[in-house]
Amino acid sequence: AAGCKVALNVSTQQLMLGDFVGDVREALAASGADPALLELEITESALMADPGKAEAILQQLKRLGLGIAIDDFGTGYSSLGYLHRLSVDKLKIDRSFVSDVLGDRDDALICASIIQLAHSLGLSVVAEGVETEAQRHWLAARGCEQMQGYHFARPIPFADAAD
Repeated sequence: AAGCKVALNVSTQQLMLGDFVGDVREALAASGADPALLELEITESALMADPGKAEAILQQLKRLGLGIAIDDFGTGYSSLGYLHRLSVDKLKIDRSFVSDVLGDRDDALICASIIQLAHSLGLSVVAEGVETEAQRHWLAARGCEQMQGYHFARPIPFADAAD
């Protein structure tokens, strides 16, 4: 659909090996896709594999006009001091924290802290693995702008999504 944003997962190998930025540039040129409608989701662990190289690659991708999200945030070992230097737009809270946000005090504190941290850095937030209305309400009340999970829709085949 026109104007529909698409998020793509990027592996550590894709990001760090070869000429990923060049490959993305070529794919954008060949497809005519609007880079503003594309968001690359990169795991926290992929970014920490080689922080300096990751930072340079993310800056180049941002210059192409792509959105960048840190996927599974909170499960890796990134330095909070390093986080503000990355050219990212969004943090995605890992489902492992969201699943018991209503029953586990630590998970609730972690989710609330990630939301506050992201907003303090000017980033938006996505909560992964939202399965109930109560989870959705709790997260929304704390300022989580976007959510994904079975509460909203089950995964569907690509062919069905195109309809």
